[in-house]
Amino acid sequence: MKVKILPDNLELEVKAGEQLLEVLTRGGVLIDASCGGMGVCGQCRVQIIKGAVDSKPGVQQSEEEYEQGWRQACLSYIKSDLEIFIPEDSRVEKEFTLQEIKAPKGQFLSEQEIEGLNPDWKRESPVQKLYLELPPPIKEDNLNDLQRLIRGLRQRYGLRRVSVDFSALKKLPEVIRKKDFKCTVTVVRTRGEETDEDIQRGARKPKLIQIESGDTRARHFSLAFDIGTTTVSGQVLDLNQSRPLMTINHFNGQIKYGADVISRIIYAGRPGGLRELQGSVVRTINEVIEKLLEKTRVKREELSHMTVAGNTTMTHLLLGLNPKWLRLSPYVPVANIFPPVRAEELGIDLPHWVHIYPMPCVASYVGGDIVAGILGAGIYKRPEVVLYIDIGTNGEIVLGNQDWMLCASCSAGPAFEGGGIKYGTHATAGAIERFSFDQKVCQVRYQTIGHKPPIGICGSGIINITAELLLKGIIDQNGKVNLSSGASLAKEGKNGPEVLIVPAEQTGIGEDIVLSEMDFDNLIRAKAAMYAGYHTLLDKVGLSFDNVELIMIAGNFGSYLDIENAITIGLLPDIDRNKIKFIGNGSLLGTRLVSFSNELLDDGEKIARMMTNVELSDNIAFMDNYIAALFLPHTEEKFFPGVMKKLESSRERAKPCVPIFKGVKGI
Repeated sequence: MKVKILPDNLELEVKAGEQLLEVLTRGGVLIDASCGGMGVCGQCRVQIIKGAVDSKPGVQQSEEEYEQGWRQACLSYIKSDLEIFIPEDSRVEKEFTLQEIKAPKGQFLSEQEIEGLNPDWKRESPVQKLYLELPPPIKEDNLNDLQRLIRGLRQRYGLRRVSVDFSALKKLPEVIRKKDFKCTVTVVRTRGEETDEDIQRGARKPKLIQIESGDTRARHFSLAFDIGTTTVSGQVLDLNQSRPLMTINHFNGQIKYGADVISRIIYAGRPGGLRELQGSVVRTINEVIEKLLEKTRVKREELSHMTVAGNTTMTHLLLGLNPKWLRLSPYVPVANIFPPVRAEELGIDLPHWVHIYPMPCVASYVGGDIVAGILGAGIYKRPEVVLYIDIGTNGEIVLGNQDWMLCASCSAGPAFEGGGIKYGTHATAGAIERFSFDQKVCQVRYQTIGHKPPIGICGSGIINITAELLLKGIIDQNGKVNLSSGASLAKEGKNGPEVLIVPAEQTGIGEDIVLSEMDFDNLIRAKAAMYAGYHTLLDKVGLSFDNVELIMIAGNFGSYLDIENAITIGLLPDIDRNKIKFIGNGSLLGTRLVSFSNELLDDGEKIARMMTNVELSDNIAFMDNYIAALFLPHTEEKFFPGVMKKLESSRERAKPCVPIFKGVKGI
């Protein structure tokens, strides 16, 4: 079956009986469902033009509207092929708009495929709501309130050795009597008080952290966060249905203190610096939480816990731990496995019973985000050799399978985030992301995020532009501008040769946007660090790219990467494209799954202990591989046969001309 969406003219493959709201969300159509699909806000209105759904009248909906085909997407279940219209007032925008590059079929995994990367796990959240109907005290049964409660948990749920948070104890007598000894308790399986034997048999010690009058089990939510160096991504999770309700991305407020982790570690060493950095990321998290709760209409008191993942530096800064020794040999973190901490102790605006569970880290530069990604991708359960790549300022790499895993971090620098490039910018509205040059008609076509006037070039745009200029002979394999190429884009600038990308009269900043040889050099160094990292890990175990059966690319940046252009410049290996899959934000995926499964919470620690870190900062083999990769695509042509063939066949000597620049909506 298919659903055709107007006015987008988009078609989605569906199955009979699927909820229309879930289908639209899966297909990337952002529709307003403030209540999280509970059917109570009435904001996810769509009009059925053709076909049939199994539905009922929605909130405050008249009979006339119902007859005209208006339905709530969350209350509609597909019965046949559909054609629907979604009005503007039913849509929402992303917190910051990033337009995904359309890749060859099968390159981007579907939402179902991503969710299925780690199969067969037990859906039992580390935090549960348990309902009790306790017998009121009488003369013959005059147990104190706490023992009565613990007895009830043991008798109904088999829980033993339950500890109780003092804040819950303080309100216990009033709460249980409010609804005639009918109450709901929130129990968390705590970490840190059990033996290894307990963990192996899944027997984490339970702790009672919250008690409510009556039965509140129908509303039970948590939060999952990926604390990235550049971007903070947060989700509200429905623990009853084991699904996310909404995701919001927000730039990390720490950016003003430095674009990379080294800069922030240095800043943390200043008087008050650590406090400023922690306060900055906490403010960002609080902003995301506020918007998530506002849009989903989840109340703060309905939240039970929060899981977070970040690289080792981001985790230290969030927790207020001194990161100084992360950058000093022998590169020692304060801890790799962190105890739960109350959210309010960090300044996060959540109820006092909500604890934060940080994902465990591996080493100074391989953090919980990678552990979460490996968990979400299920690599630790796979027999085949997988190369997992998270491309970014602090690029991380994992090589291995269910039997062994090597990991490493490559300090690629900020070029992939638009840093270190004169006209580089974050992936925001007006950032140039696509570029092409037709030499036959002397026309440049460019595309910006949000189709706004150009303000700069984002990381994926720099890769795409560099690949195009290389193939057209406007720059050479050393990243030098070819002024004799005949292309009018290549010109002598104030600080040396440069390439004109968009002229001043078409930009939003009133000046030419150009790329200089220094900009190309910064990109080449960044991509060389990543490629050298892959090569070094493979050499370490005597393997080559031919032995890699699957490459998984994760991270926000990876989701907008054009695979052909990335291979053309030597960022990715020149292998069978079908072996390369994008999984989006793997860190957020793994963090979400840990919220749904006590079993996967244990697996996260298992993965961290299983990984062997390879330190690249003083690795001679890495330096040799890095120097060899300081070329487009590489000094060893045999590693990139497909790219070399394209280079030989695509270069044409351009005739001098006055180029026409045109902003377009699709390239």
